Amino acid sequence: MHSIKIAGMAAAVLLAAGMVAIVRHAGRAQQTDITTYASEPMKNFKKPDPAQLRRKLSSEQFAVTQECGTEPAFHNAYWDNHKPGIYVDVVSGEPLFSSLDKFDSGTGWPSFTQSVKGTELAEKKDGAFGMARTEVRSKMADSHLGHVFEDGPGAKGLRYCINSAALRFVPVEEMDQAGYGQYLEPFVKAGLIKTPTRETAILAGGCFWGMEEIIRKIPGVIKTTVGYSGGTTAEPTYEEVCTGGTGHAEAIEVVFDSARLSYGALLDYFFRMHDPTTLNQQHNDRGTQYRSAIFYDSEEQKRTAERVKMQLEKSGKFKRPITTEITQATKFYPAEEYHQKYLVKNPGGYTCHVLRD
Repeated sequence: MHSIKIAGMAAAVLLAAGMVAIVRHAGRAQQTDITTYASEPMKNFKKPDPAQLRRKLSSEQFAVTQECGTEPAFHNAYWDNHKPGIYVDVVSGEPLFSSLDKFDSGTGWPSFTQSVKGTELAEKKDGAFGMARTEVRSKMADSHLGHVFEDGPGAKGLRYCINSAALRFVPVEEMDQAGYGQYLEPFVKAGLIKTPTRETAILAGGCFWGMEEIIRKIPGVIKTTVGYSGGTTAEPTYEEVCTGGTGHAEAIEVVFDSARLSYGALLDYFFRMHDPTTLNQQHNDRGTQYRSAIFYDSEEQKRTAERVKMQLEKSGKFKRPITTEITQATKFYPAEEYHQKYLVKNPGGYTCHVLRD
C-alpha cells in the first residue's frame, strides 16, 4: 500500500468530511438487517416503499441509503472490520464489495479498491458542498452507498469510500448458506475457506413450514427446498398431497456442506425437531403426508440413517417405538413458491416444530 499517498488522501477526506451532512445519531448505530435475501429472490427484488423501509431499517440506515446521508467517521460498524467475507446492500442483499478488496484508507469509513466481480454500480456526479465528487449507488435498490475517488492504491487507482450503514456484512463461512456461494472462489484461492463439499438429504417429519425454518438455520446447511417425496403421482399439487391419495410426504430437500455438517449430525437435528413415534401424525396434523421418513440416496446414507435410528431406540429417549421409515429416495417435487421459506414470508405463522435439547 502507498502509505504517503494514503495518508495525504486521508487528510483531504477528513477535511471534506466536515462539510458533508452528518446523520444524527444517539451513540453508535446498530446494524439492522432488512432481510436475508438469497440469490433466487434477488432476481425478482422489488424495492419496498419508503414507509416499509422506515420500519425495517435503522434511522441511520434509512438516512444514508435513502437520503444520501453520511455516517460519522470512525464511529460505524465496518471501518475497522478485518474479517473475510462480502458486503451486500442492506436493502436488497445485492453483493457489492469483498473483504479481499478492502483496505485501511485512514478515513474512518470502509474503503475498497473495486466492487465484487459481476456487480455493476451506478455512478452519479455530485456537486454538493462545492465539491466535484462521484456518488456511487447500488443498481438493484438504488441505495446511496458513498463516493468513489481516483486516489486509491489498487491497479485502477480507485477508492470506494462507503458508508457502513448502507452495507450488511456476510462472513465467508456463512456465504454459501446465505445464497452467495458463487462468490466463494476468490476466498478458496486465498486459502481462507475450503471448497464446500455438497451433499443432499431428503427428510420428512410433519408440516414442512416449521421443519424448513429450523433446518435452514443449521450451520453447514447451504440450501433448503420444501416439496413432496415418496409418492406415486407425478407433479403433485399441494391440494392433491393433502388428500393423502398421492402417497407423498411433505418433505425438505436439504443441500449441505458435509465438511461442516455430517449426514449423521443432520439426522440428529431431524430427530430432535419432531416426534418420530407418532405414526402419520405431528401434533394436530394427521395423514400419511405428515409421516416421519428419511429418503436416502446412497447406501452410505442408508447405513447412517439405520445406525442413528437404532442408537435412539436404545437410548431410552422415547417412550414409544420410533416409526420413522427409511426408504430409498425417488423423485422430489418442489412445492409451490408460496410454501418456500413460508415462515420467513409470514413471521408468526403456523408451526408445530421445536428443536429439543
